[in-house]
Amino acid sequence: MTSILSIARLELLIARRNLWVATAILLMALFNVVLTIAGNAPTGDLGASPMIIAITSITTLSVYLVPLIGLLLSFDAIAGEAERGTLTLGLSYPLSRAEILLGKFIAHMVVLGAAIAIGLGLTTAIIASRHGVGAIEWGPLSALYFTSLALGATFLGLGYTISSLVKQTGAASGVAIGLWLIAVVLYDLGLLGALVADAGGTFSKTIFPYALVANPADAFRLLNMPDQSVNMLASGLGAASSVTGFYGQLTSLLLWPVVALLFALLAFRKVEP
Repeated sequence: MTSILSIARLELLIARRNLWVATAILLMALFNVVLTIAGNAPTGDLGASPMIIAITSITTLSVYLVPLIGLLLSFDAIAGEAERGTLTLGLSYPLSRAEILLGKFIAHMVVLGAAIAIGLGLTTAIIASRHGVGAIEWGPLSALYFTSLALGATFLGLGYTISSLVKQTGAASGVAIGLWLIAVVLYDLGLLGALVADAGGTFSKTIFPYALVANPADAFRLLNMPDQSVNMLASGLGAASSVTGFYGQLTSLLLWPVVALLFALLAFRKVEP
């Protein structure tokens, strides 16, 4: 454990000079503030909870932004060190590859957690200043924070996998962006096309709900969307939520980080020093 924490500390020192870290924090803070202010404008007319409206807006943002930040933090974790020649030095120390990978993971999770916490902290401050402390709903807010961490952890692991398989950072960045595009955009478009083509048939009733929840981004969305928001969406999404249930969605979201890290470790073990 001491070795892992030493690697994490070193990675955090490096992260202080990393432009992606500052960018991640700035993006989360900026978008959370904008969405909270814009989303709370009609709350008086709608009679809805300002916190629930803010969480719904931030969930929609986080589905896209958190995976992107996770990949940007991790895509050069292995390939970048290989290009700079520091990977050979690191592997010469009496450290296992699992310890190195876990050290990097802990450091990047700290950065990701700080970025998410700052964004949600600003949201909480804005709502408290406008509607009072009593308007803050800590349960949904905490759920959003920890599920965002789980979603980010998944894409950190996938980013390490890419970084281990692709030797150049330029190529790794391209693959990472392609993965992000497939996971958070094209996957849902493909399911939507299949849902429309099926027209309420076997795919819609038996395969679609599980195919949707199998994507960690969609599991995250379903877990954090209020029931009334899910019901207003397409009937297929509402059906997916009812069929898979809370525990099915939570299992998908918590299992993916473990699977992604295992993939990363297997890929990292094949990297030649």
